Amino acid sequence: MSTMQRIKVAVEAPQHAGLENTLDYLSEQPLSPGTLVRAPLGKRELLGVVWGGAPGDWPEAELKPLSAVLSELPPLDPAWQDLVTFASAYYQRGLGELAMSVLPPELHKLDAGQLALRLRKLHKAMAQPLDAAPDTPPPPSAEQAEALAQLEATPEATPVLLHGVTGSGKTEVYLNAAARALEAGRQVLVLVPEINLTPQLEARFAARFAGRRIVSLHSGLTPAQRLRSWLAAHLGLADLVLGTRLAVFTPLPRLGLIVVDEEHDPSYKQQEGARYSARDLAVYRARLQGARVLLGSATPSLESWQRANEGRYQRLALPSRIGGALLPRVRLVDMNQQPKERGGAGLSPPLLAAIRERIARGEQSLVFLNRRGYAPVLHCADCGWKSGCPHCSAWRVFHKLDRTLRCHHCGFTERVPRACPDCGNLDIAPIGRGTERLEEQIGTLLAASDGTLPRIARIDADSTRLKGSLEAQLVAVHAGEVDVLVGTQMVTKGHDFRRITLVAAVNPDSALFSSDVRAPERLFALLMQAAGRAGRSAEHAQGAEMWVQTWHPQHALYAALRRHDFAAFAASQLEEREAAGLPPFAHLAMLRADARQAEQAQAFLQAAAGLAATLPGAEAVSVYAPVPLPVARVANVERMQMLVESASRPALQRFLAAWVPALHGLRRGGAHKVLRWAIDVDPLAI
Repeated sequence: MSTMQRIKVAVEAPQHAGLENTLDYLSEQPLSPGTLVRAPLGKRELLGVVWGGAPGDWPEAELKPLSAVLSELPPLDPAWQDLVTFASAYYQRGLGELAMSVLPPELHKLDAGQLALRLRKLHKAMAQPLDAAPDTPPPPSAEQAEALAQLEATPEATPVLLHGVTGSGKTEVYLNAAARALEAGRQVLVLVPEINLTPQLEARFAARFAGRRIVSLHSGLTPAQRLRSWLAAHLGLADLVLGTRLAVFTPLPRLGLIVVDEEHDPSYKQQEGARYSARDLAVYRARLQGARVLLGSATPSLESWQRANEGRYQRLALPSRIGGALLPRVRLVDMNQQPKERGGAGLSPPLLAAIRERIARGEQSLVFLNRRGYAPVLHCADCGWKSGCPHCSAWRVFHKLDRTLRCHHCGFTERVPRACPDCGNLDIAPIGRGTERLEEQIGTLLAASDGTLPRIARIDADSTRLKGSLEAQLVAVHAGEVDVLVGTQMVTKGHDFRRITLVAAVNPDSALFSSDVRAPERLFALLMQAAGRAGRSAEHAQGAEMWVQTWHPQHALYAALRRHDFAAFAASQLEEREAAGLPPFAHLAMLRADARQAEQAQAFLQAAAGLAATLPGAEAVSVYAPVPLPVARVANVERMQMLVESASRPALQRFLAAWVPALHGLRRGGAHKVLRWAIDVDPLAI
């Protein structure tokens, strides 16, 4: 036993277990950091990664030997380990927990023999020649050529923010930058915010780089497909990886370029487990591996915009659409001046007339409402009953197609009652409007005098639940088989609809007066992205319009939207943020606690605040009083949160590093009956 080597291994031991970030094991031979192993932990055998650094001083008799070494696979490179180490420390999660969660689930199940078989199959498949001819790239526009020249002149270590209006050809800049990296023998990582945008972008890259190996990585793949793509990337067989936020952790030994498309999108922030921002980690990873990072958006996040203002990022501009196409004219419909109809028709008479014109000309319209279902709530006018969820502090949404009341928070679903459960009144009615109801109303209102109905498609989380349904709907839209497309924010991002000349936002005002500081930023981005779906082909661009139905037409946000002036909107928002001491001028963390009773969650947070005051560095942070979340109860669990703020990011990190272990001790003490708690660093919702 004395010849055995003592090594450190990162395994999935959750933080609350009170174990160290890495555990010590014994190995028959020395192993390089990054080597994948199988290690015993309690009664289980887990996947682990050998980690660098000196092992602990546990007596050798207390250490267990490794079960197996997966030597068929090269070790994960030092840059990958550095990225995981940084993310673990910054986002306050266990190193082993994070390292194991970003590896493919299928890899956790394989022994050495099974892995060797997968690798043989992969090498055989990758040995097949790719004989397709790549597309000839179109000549860049003057603006694209200028942006590419500036990109080439920018030092690789400087992050680049590409601010291009919708339809300005940002993807073409990505493709050119990727071509340069690939020609230099480097690998390229392209991040997109949502799965449904991946196939579209993948098709563009596959056509341009037909002789290159391109793989996708996102949760829509089967476990076997995801492992295959990950292995191809790690072994250096894949030249280009396209994926959603988790792909930022893909090991790429020759990484030369990271592209973050729609960098402002909140989907890049993980909301469970390690609450990391893939965009921010992409910037950090590029620095680690000496790669270039290119962030692109028509409406950049205020954090990225401010970094460009400060000179920390290089800002490149594409202010015009490709081919001379114009941005759609924005028209505000003042709903205060429109006739009031019982129940509300959803669309104002002038908007209906504009859609009829488009249908008559053979053009398409997109009507956008960010609320799925038929109606947000059912209501009894006699006794005031509403369709609340018994398990959440939220309403159950009425879905007419399957006659159900469904909670969008916990999933609790029931058939619609025949009468009011409280008073027996048969006349219970929907209040408000979702995409289902809007689709129905548009069909009725736009029916021709001879009874001919317009061709309407609806794209939301309900209508695209079945595999392949989204693709089928999009094919119909592109083929011109749809007159009016109704949808949630799913249809406002990234899609290149060539026949749409009118986009309408039905009810966007609620975000104007939200308590969430980022609500105006998200609304402006959403409306700008939605407007960008109109007039994308030059032949239709002249008459393209964006209609916004609003009760507050004088609001400054809509004034900036009418001018398509993101810079003015960003300047006003940043001025407000700086005056209020909010990000990006302050640094935040949120401590959240869930319990069966709100009092238990509150007591834990108050005890956490008491602990905070005793820690070194406490004077550099402000800890606010606990408050409930906007939806305070979900699935019979009460949720509360407490904000921590500091003017200095390093000071906040030092404080959290001392506070989090103390919080684990507080939970293990048994005095506080919280179900779970979590730290969210740089929270999106404030």
